[in-house]
Amino acid sequence: MELHAKLVRSQLSFFKPFVAGLSLEATRKGQDKLGELMTALHRREVLVRDHDFEHFQGAWVMPKDQRRTGVILYLHGGGYTCGSLEYAKGFAAALASECGVRVFCPAYRLAPEHPYPAALDDALESYQYLLKKGYEPGQILLAGESAGGGLIYCLCLRLKQLGMALPCGLVGISPWTDLTGSGDSYRENREKDPSMTPELLQFYAKCYTENPANPLCSPLFGDLTGLPPSLLFVGGDEVMLDDTRALHEKLLAAGCRSSLHIAPERWHAYVLYCLNENMEQDFEAINHFLDRTLSPARSLRWMRLDNAAKIYPAAKRRNWNNFFRLSATLTEPIDVPVLRAALDVTVRRFPSMAVRLRRGVFWYYLEEIPQAPDIQPEKSCPLAHVPFGQVRRCAFRVLVYHNRVAVEFFHAVTDGTGGLIFLKTLVAEYLCQKYGITVPAEKGVLGRLEEPSPQELEDSFLRYAGDVTASRAESTAYHLSGTPEKDGYKNLVTMMVPVDRVRVCARKYGVSVTELLCAAMMQAIADLQAEKVPRRSRRKPVKVLLPVNLRTLFPSRSLRNFASYITPEIDPRTGDYSFSEICAAVHHRMGLENNTHTLRSKFAANVASEKSPVLKVMPLFIKNIAMKAVFNAVGERKSCLCLSNLGAVELPEAMAPYVQRLDFIIGVQAAAPHDCGVVSWNGTMYINCIRSIQEPELELHFYRVLQRLGLPVKVESNRRGRG
Repeated sequence: MELHAKLVRSQLSFFKPFVAGLSLEATRKGQDKLGELMTALHRREVLVRDHDFEHFQGAWVMPKDQRRTGVILYLHGGGYTCGSLEYAKGFAAALASECGVRVFCPAYRLAPEHPYPAALDDALESYQYLLKKGYEPGQILLAGESAGGGLIYCLCLRLKQLGMALPCGLVGISPWTDLTGSGDSYRENREKDPSMTPELLQFYAKCYTENPANPLCSPLFGDLTGLPPSLLFVGGDEVMLDDTRALHEKLLAAGCRSSLHIAPERWHAYVLYCLNENMEQDFEAINHFLDRTLSPARSLRWMRLDNAAKIYPAAKRRNWNNFFRLSATLTEPIDVPVLRAALDVTVRRFPSMAVRLRRGVFWYYLEEIPQAPDIQPEKSCPLAHVPFGQVRRCAFRVLVYHNRVAVEFFHAVTDGTGGLIFLKTLVAEYLCQKYGITVPAEKGVLGRLEEPSPQELEDSFLRYAGDVTASRAESTAYHLSGTPEKDGYKNLVTMMVPVDRVRVCARKYGVSVTELLCAAMMQAIADLQAEKVPRRSRRKPVKVLLPVNLRTLFPSRSLRNFASYITPEIDPRTGDYSFSEICAAVHHRMGLENNTHTLRSKFAANVASEKSPVLKVMPLFIKNIAMKAVFNAVGERKSCLCLSNLGAVELPEAMAPYVQRLDFIIGVQAAAPHDCGVVSWNGTMYINCIRSIQEPELELHFYRVLQRLGLPVKVESNRRGRG
């Protein structure tokens, strides 16, 4: 939508005589309509979140394509008498979109109901609010037009009085800095200005203050020394031209940096109209100013793959990528437009996950995506194949089916713990937008408006790797087989068990819940192998790979991969194992290896390889050949399957009533047809067994083991008819 100067000027000139005679209420309504127009220009590029104070309202306006750190505190104009929150959001949306920066806009209290110092007090409270949010003064820039343009300078004078640190810069658009109206332009431009009259300004001034010469009302009369750099815009035909020119001259005389742009034949606050003739150069000037004061506009963020992630791109197959899935089933059907808005907010909070895989000369790397991916309808089965080309466009996807929202991640991006934090935060944002509730940042839900910390983006493997590397030598495990699903369909069997009953059973055998599940799966595999391989001498070790969340052992806030593994095993060639013996084998293996010393040495081997000077300069295609060979040799041959337990999930109290169920599904392996993901919520454990073959033999044996343990198991499946 484009606005041309000639058309806007003619409309302003036509309505100017009528505006002078309008009531204050009618003027306020007209100004709000202007704000709605400005918001419409950038509606698709920004997200808005209201924030209430005790005496006034404010709003965060956030660009979907955020390119800068820091925040703009934008104070709207309107002669201190007009301008609702909707009006304030209008130009805030333009700033956010065109500059790629977050904007906070308060709708300060208006005169004559709330005369001076109400507007200044509310501006100060807004500035203090941003400080409490964690923004340093050097990360805050003030912007405003007309009365708001004068108010940003009044705020700086007030901050100086209080001994508080000043913001990093000021952008004033036709700032009203002299409420006495002493400038010559009030007379010289009286007829040329299509939008404003001196009489109307004097009316506004009398509504606001009894002392228009007060520097905290008219900053032109204040001590401007020490103020931060200024960028000023003003129309060459407006009556308030001298308010800006005089301010610029006084700033320079006080030793401050100031740049003045006078637009010929333009009127009061012309920048707000985003005119086709001026918009590009005006925002180019603003962006250049922000580069030097607030923060430079950045290109898309990129990150090296973490140490555990490097194997996944190399190990890919034509019909296989390593994905996993987390989902939440809510109490009502998903409102997709609201979920899309929530996803737009969430992806900016997770720059290490909202990424695409890129191919470099020496390594793959992750590059931030410019905007959230489209939300997809559910596929025919969970974790349907994702072509590698799609991973290079976006490394995760969000799917919806009735009440369920699912997020599927390429494993090079994050692990189950990181993925669960993303899902929790996405659902929290969705519930806030859908139902107007407030979900605090706790229990794995992150503050959606907070900047990600450097600790969340770190590769913690590099930080905690030991000096001694453990041997990678392991025996080859028994591999299950069956009839492959020709079209890539994934069969899912979910077993639901009461958590308290599982805990009682685990205590009976003196093991943890995860150790009990591992022992039950190993028993099932051993039973199945005994059926399929009658001769004991030809049987192979039964091994289950158990991921270990390293964040429980090492201080880390990383949202990237930070998990190792332990592989308990039994060897059926040595004889039959009772279930108690399997539990003891798992428990002792976990006790032996689940400690910082052993785990550091385990992932130190990979870190040491990464640091090799020869490997660093080796071209990527050669690295891929080598890593794929290693993966084929040891990656999936050393265990029967993976069993990953995310444990009992906690959610903020405000959020919990809306969530019926949570599920965690690990994608099947490239060569092995089974995997198992476990998560517990609200007293129920959900054990998701996925397979890429037709025969449900392992699930049947696992079910029987659970039944023999006295556990009540409810089963559901997506098994399709075979025709």
